[in-house]
Amino acid sequence: MAPHKLTRIHVLLFIATFMTTTFAGALMNNVIPWEHPEKIYLGLPFSLTLLLILLTHELSHYVMSRRHNVDASLPYFIPAPSIIGTFGAVIKMRPPIPDRRSLIDIGASGPIGGFIIAVTATVIGLSLSEIKPTGQLQEGLSFGSSILFDLLSKLVFKVDLEKYDVMLHPVAFAGWIGLLVTSLNLLPIGQLDGGHIIYAFFGEKHQWISKGMIPVLIFLGIAYWSGWIVWAVIMIFLGYRHPPVVYPWIQLDRRRKIIGWIAFVIFILTFTPTPVKGL
Repeated sequence: MAPHKLTRIHVLLFIATFMTTTFAGALMNNVIPWEHPEKIYLGLPFSLTLLLILLTHELSHYVMSRRHNVDASLPYFIPAPSIIGTFGAVIKMRPPIPDRRSLIDIGASGPIGGFIIAVTATVIGLSLSEIKPTGQLQEGLSFGSSILFDLLSKLVFKVDLEKYDVMLHPVAFAGWIGLLVTSLNLLPIGQLDGGHIIYAFFGEKHQWISKGMIPVLIFLGIAYWSGWIVWAVIMIFLGYRHPPVVYPWIQLDRRRKIIGWIAFVIFILTFTPTPVKGL
C-alpha cells in the first residue's frame, strides 16, 4: 500500500494551527499579538511543545497503521480560536483492521508516544515554573491535576504543594494539555484509542463497556466538571460500536497484553477529574 502524500490542506492546516497556538502562547506571556507583533515569538515555546506532542501522537498511529497495511492519512491539525489555539490533530483511518494484535499496536501507539513527549515537556516546564503561597492568586482559571502531574510537581518543587499554587510555564502548560489529551483519547468508548484497546481485549463485549461509560461521564459531569457531560453527548453522537477486525480468532499475544495494560496505567495516571475551574 503506497503511503499517503502530504497535501496542500495538510500544510495549510498545520500553518494555521502553528499561528493560532503561537498567538495563544503569546497571550500567556501577556503579549497582545496584534498590538505587539514583534513579540509574538514569545508564544513559540508553548506552540512548538504542544505541536510536537500532538504530532508524535498522530504519527505514532500513522506509522503503526502503515506497518499493518491499514489505510491511514497523515495528520490533519485543527486550528481553533481558543485558549490553547487548537482542537488537536487527527488522522483518517479506514477499516478493515487485520486482527486484535494490530488494533493494540495502532490504538496504543499514539497515547504512549504522546505521553512520553508530554511527560518530558512537563518536567522541563515545571523546572521553569514559579510557585506562590496559596491564596495570593485572586482571579483567573485554575487547572486540575492528575496523579502523575501531582507526582511530577512534588518531585520538581520538593515542597508541600497544598500550601502553594504553581504558576505554569507555557512549556509545562503544553505538557499538562498533552497529559489531558492522552487520558481523553484513552477513554474506553467507541473508536477512541481506548475503545480500540478495549475491543482488542474483549471483542464484541466492547460495546457494553462503551455504553457503560456514558453514565460514568454524566456522573463525573455532575460531581466534578460539566465538560464531561459534553463529552458524553459527543460520544453518544459518534456511537458506541467498533468496526470488526478481519481475523477475530487471532488472539492477543503476551506482548500486546502488556502494551494494553501499560495504556491502562497511563490512563489512570493522567486522568484529571476536574480539568478546569475558576479561582
